Amino acid sequence: MHPTLKADGRFWLTLNGKNFLGRGRIELLQRIRETGSISKAAKAMKMSYKAAWDAVDSMNASWQSALVESGPTGSRLTADAEQLIEVFQKTEARHAAFMLKLTDDLSAAASAS
Repeated sequence: MHPTLKADGRFWLTLNGKNFLGRGRIELLQRIRETGSISKAAKAMKMSYKAAWDAVDSMNASWQSALVESGPTGSRLTADAEQLIEVFQKTEARHAAFMLKLTDDLSAAASAS
């Protein structure tokens, strides 16, 4: 019996050669949307406020406009953030399907040998 080969890979969107959006940042944006607060979003993800703030600050600085806007009543996602979440999720689903196809191809090749 052959060991099981599996194609594996993490999905990130890069911007100017640097990691920009991954699953963790997407979850952070979604939790900010749900809670209206960077602090509450960080707490829900069991991350420090500083780490969450640094991620938001980095995303805002990297994109051509803010993805998260903060004010006296809390934080909210911009239309750009909502669009990026949708694009990320659709593209990540295609990546997952591609990785499954690669795994199927590996399994077929292994069993043919």
